[in-house]
Amino acid sequence: MEKLTNKEEEIMHILWKLEKAFIKDILAEYNDNKPHYNTLSTMVRNLEDKGYVSHEAFGKTHRYFPIVKKENYRKNFINTAIDNYFNSSYKNVVSFFAKEEKISVEELKDIIRLIEEQK
Repeated sequence: MEKLTNKEEEIMHILWKLEKAFIKDILAEYNDNKPHYNTLSTMVRNLEDKGYVSHEAFGKTHRYFPIVKKENYRKNFINTAIDNYFNSSYKNVVSFFAKEEKISVEELKDIIRLIEEQK
């Protein structure tokens, strides 16, 4: 699965939300920093070339839809990040968040409970 740029990920989040959309529909989802229509159209076609998006033709216009599920992309993204930044260690991930004070003791206890329930 090819890595997406931040802008491509932003488009994919919109498509995952809308499920099917014309370029104008995608454009309407932007709050700030709306790309130009033609720029957005090019980025969506690039996503199609990368295998993330497909389309249905309606005359000269296309309605796009994601063909990669959000869950599959998330799993690949997380696994790649853990491999590249945490030496493939989930312990290192949890330690990082604990040191950064992004996870509480209660949340850690909940995680331990979930792990124990899986056994």
